[in-house]
Amino acid sequence: MSDNPVVPLSPEEQRRRRQRRNSIALGLVLGFLVLLFYTLTIVKMGPAVFTSRDL
Repeated sequence: MSDNPVVPLSPEEQRRRRQRRNSIALGLVLGFLVLLFYTLTIVKMGPAVFTSRDL
């Protein structure tokens, strides 16, 4: 058996853990949306975006 007893978390620690988990989830969702919008923009512009003809 483990020698480390389970210590119950205080309400403040529970709130901080929940807030951190929510912040991480929100960051991942925002990062996904940025990548999605970037990809959609490149796709809508087509392959001409990669040529240097228009520079």
